[in-house]
Amino acid sequence: MRFCLFSLSWRSFCRRTFAAPLVVALLLATLGPGRAADPEPKRVLMLQSFGLRFKPWTDFAEFLRPQMIKQSKVPIDFQDHSLLSARVDDDKALAPFIGYLQALYGAKPPDLIVALGAPAAEFVQRYRAQLFPKTPMMFTSVEARRVQYDKLTEYDTVAAAAHNFPAAIETILKVLPDTKVIAVVNGASPNETFWQGVLERELAPFSGRVELRWYNKLSFEDILKDAAHLPPHSAIFWHLMSVDAAGVTHEGAAALHRLSAAANAPIFSYLDGFFDGSIVGGSMHSTEKGMTIAAAAAIRILNGEKAGDVKVAPSQFELPRFDWRQMQRFGISDSHLPPGSTVYFREPSVWERYLWLIASVVAVFLIQAGLIAILLREHRRRQFAEVQSRQRMTELAHVNRFATAGELTASIAHEINQPLGSILTNAETAAAILQSQRPDIAALSDVVELREIVNDILQDDRRATEVIRRMRSLLKKAPFELKQLDLNEVVQETVRFLLALTVSRKFEMVNVITPDALPILGDRIQLQQVILNLVLNGVEAMKDTSHESRTISIRTARVDQFAELSVSDRGPGIPEDKLKQVFEPFYSSKAEGMGMGLSIARTIIEAHNGFISASNREHGGASFTIRLPFVADPKRRPYAETDPSPE
Repeated sequence: MRFCLFSLSWRSFCRRTFAAPLVVALLLATLGPGRAADPEPKRVLMLQSFGLRFKPWTDFAEFLRPQMIKQSKVPIDFQDHSLLSARVDDDKALAPFIGYLQALYGAKPPDLIVALGAPAAEFVQRYRAQLFPKTPMMFTSVEARRVQYDKLTEYDTVAAAAHNFPAAIETILKVLPDTKVIAVVNGASPNETFWQGVLERELAPFSGRVELRWYNKLSFEDILKDAAHLPPHSAIFWHLMSVDAAGVTHEGAAALHRLSAAANAPIFSYLDGFFDGSIVGGSMHSTEKGMTIAAAAAIRILNGEKAGDVKVAPSQFELPRFDWRQMQRFGISDSHLPPGSTVYFREPSVWERYLWLIASVVAVFLIQAGLIAILLREHRRRQFAEVQSRQRMTELAHVNRFATAGELTASIAHEINQPLGSILTNAETAAAILQSQRPDIAALSDVVELREIVNDILQDDRRATEVIRRMRSLLKKAPFELKQLDLNEVVQETVRFLLALTVSRKFEMVNVITPDALPILGDRIQLQQVILNLVLNGVEAMKDTSHESRTISIRTARVDQFAELSVSDRGPGIPEDKLKQVFEPFYSSKAEGMGMGLSIARTIIEAHNGFISASNREHGGASFTIRLPFVADPKRRPYAETDPSPE
């Protein structure tokens, strides 16, 4: 039992001795090393000169805070206070404010005081011994002339700006060389009263060049009225407007915006915090650049450097910047801007705004122009080729007509011999009558006989002349020319020409000519050539056919809006697989044939916007059908490529 009690006591001792440190170790492990080592935030007192919404100090503070946070490795606790008494020249309210700050920071002063603006800097320097004798302080958002450098301590540093008001006025005169009046806008607070004296002293040399009009003794409403009626060639220089001569405070940029809307002259300034669309521009300080430098100095102090050892040179004016919108409003040319100037808010030109669109349109236009040029070139080449093809077709048809004339030579000779022989017989008879010993010219019988002889001679002569005319017409070389014709007349004339051939070749022609006129646009000689080729093809196809079956049928008809001509024979026909090949060049079923007759026929018909087809007749033989559009409907599309029904 004693052993057990001892054991229990030992176990309890062990648990008490070793468990507590283990729990502590586990808790520390759970919290992690990061949380255990979190640094304490740095406390920064931001002392505003006028308030939290007064330009330009509000802009400085808004740029300074994020820059300090960005550059700091530890958290920063910003605490803001405003020196409202700086708006008026009254020190009675300072004692309670000093007591308030002592109550807040007496036990634990801030790590850094940032005085924004000259009134805040003057206040801290004046009451440093009572408030924060050893607290580091940085003067910023202040012009170097407002800092009392002789009162600075080892705990103070300055990140100031250096205003160059003459340079700002020179910029105005460069941009507007004809300027006669410059109105200077400045308020009536103690800080602005100080600057009024500086402005009057530093701008005095310009009094001989321009008239300087001071607005510091006017209420802002009176300033608006005067600025709206400034004489021509005037400009406005905006300095500050925290409190006007009537004692009215003006927060933010409201006053500047109202002035910009009412003024009839362009406004210039010296701080880019006012560069928000209300002013033309000018030689100005860069708020962002100045606060970036000030933030770096503040972080060095928070990191342990003595404030008096951190030196920052006063910031100077940057290269001029201008608002393109205000330049357009007052007709200010880019050529008058000082060298190195930057123009903001410039609206891109139509070319700049729609560069890719215009480039695309131009590219498409050029491509289209190129394609059109190519198409026109190809069209001209095609036209030239068509003209050449038509000329070749005409020449080939002319050669074909000579070949046809060779086949018709015997028939033509026979047809001419008949009237010539008749003329000879009649002439010999008349000579015999006249050579008789006693011709009775007065006798009625002799007169009648001589008159008949003369009429026969004239008739036979005309007949021979017509044969020769037809031959010359067929063989003459003429350009392809479309004229209004009656297809029936062309067919009838060609048939008369072929009558002599029916005797020599021993075949019969059956003509079925429609009584309706078939007006077409065509070349008479070319169409005659087609009919001749088709007839001679048919005659050749029937050379092995019996004499009683050797018949060529020629028919004309009106079919819808087409004039139709068909030439049929009673030969063996065309093999079904060759119906579409018969019109190909050099295709011929004859051993001695050249295969050009039907090809020439198709070329001629297609040149007439017509169509020619071949088919076999039900009772033997081949039939060729031609369809040509009527001249009454010249825009009618050519006949569709469908074979007509066989005869």
